[in-house]
Amino acid sequence: MFDAPHPLSALQRTRGRARIGLATGGRALAGRITELSQEGAAKVFLPRSHAPWPEAVFLNTAGGLTGGDRLSYHVTLGPGARAVATTQTAERAYASAGGWAELEVGLHVGAGAALDWLPQETILFDRSALRRRTMADLAGDARLVICEMVVLGRAAMGEVLADLELHDWREVRRDGAPVLVEPLRLAAGTLAGGPALIGGARAFATVALIAPGAEDALGPVRAALDAGGGRGGLGAIDGVEAAASGWDGKCVARLRAGDALPLKRAVAAVLEAMRGRALPRVWQI
Repeated sequence: MFDAPHPLSALQRTRGRARIGLATGGRALAGRITELSQEGAAKVFLPRSHAPWPEAVFLNTAGGLTGGDRLSYHVTLGPGARAVATTQTAERAYASAGGWAELEVGLHVGAGAALDWLPQETILFDRSALRRRTMADLAGDARLVICEMVVLGRAAMGEVLADLELHDWREVRRDGAPVLVEPLRLAAGTLAGGPALIGGARAFATVALIAPGAEDALGPVRAALDAGGGRGGLGAIDGVEAAASGWDGKCVARLRAGDALPLKRAVAAVLEAMRGRALPRVWQI
């Protein structure tokens, strides 16, 4: 698929790993840091926040990813701990000269703990090749909100994508058993697909709440989606198509739109309905 005029070994590649662990206790609302490590282009910090939960912010100082880059982020919450984790800005996957960019996310949420994993959008450029794997391990009564947004190029720059590869795998396990598994492959054929695929949308997202009794959030989520006049969970907020369902301790919303901004606004409405709290301060809408 991709030409490789230069051997990957001759090109400079990004490497980075960042990890943070939090437990209850400590000063004020921030809890206690049990682990903090970072190397290479991956950084993590805890900015001062007035939110009721600490906010961990991850950053890729390389400014984006391309073929051969490797990046990983990990969050661990001890029993009873609560936190929000996000990224400082959108992640960008640039055209690959050969090989894959790889991003790994590991989330570990202990007994009675609650984590909101709310990264900002991933922007894919033409001829990008990205493999992303998100694995979340929950204790029996833990709570997780997880959000992923993908944007196909920059509409304001007139970019139209013709060729790319995205292999995305999200898996949530409770007490070791899978409760939500979402594989996604996006390729050139998908871009040209009809309504059963992405239907010409330039941006799409999945937002999920996995927690005991998460089904109860379905009503508020559908009400948020219906704010634009849709019915039965099919919303029309600023031209965003969306639907939500709830079952077996899960509430999942899926959204697609013609551009990133209306999608992000709709995702924000869904997150507010699920979480009942403001978005991380680094989010820009």
